[in-house]
Amino acid sequence: MTRLVGLPPLVADNTRLLILGSFPGAASLAAQQYYGHPQNKFWRILAALYGASAEDICASSYENRSAWMLSKGVGLWDVYASCERVGSLDAKIRNAEVNDFAGLRLRCPALQAVAHNGAESFRHAAQIQALGLPVLKLPSTSPANASWSFERKLAAWREVFEQFGMDI
Repeated sequence: MTRLVGLPPLVADNTRLLILGSFPGAASLAAQQYYGHPQNKFWRILAALYGASAEDICASSYENRSAWMLSKGVGLWDVYASCERVGSLDAKIRNAEVNDFAGLRLRCPALQAVAHNGAESFRHAAQIQALGLPVLKLPSTSPANASWSFERKLAAWREVFEQFGMDI
């Protein structure tokens, strides 16, 4: 099985809330973009939280979407730096290597909290808590999480963003 390598952290000096996924899906790895699968609701939820047009955000370049998100104090990364996996499902992840969270903490001096996008990511909450940061669990924005409606996911995400004063 081929070893897959994840994406670098998408953070800035002003990153206050880090969203941690598990590992990029096949479409995201191919595009070299976080949440690159068109049916993943991440960018639509973020747009809705900030009152932006989801169509405009999703239609803009990845670089523009990323810069917009970073300007809000939100960063992205994944729990796993690399793994073996066939397909895109978290349940298929094998032999995963965890990212260097302590190193990221040093890179993001304004970081106030970490929110895990889904259950697989949240399995590593204790490692984040060991850094002295609050940890929250968000419902996954993945199309695999079809049991949650968009509205229900949005409400849960809004609660977390409001809790940490993310200016929504």
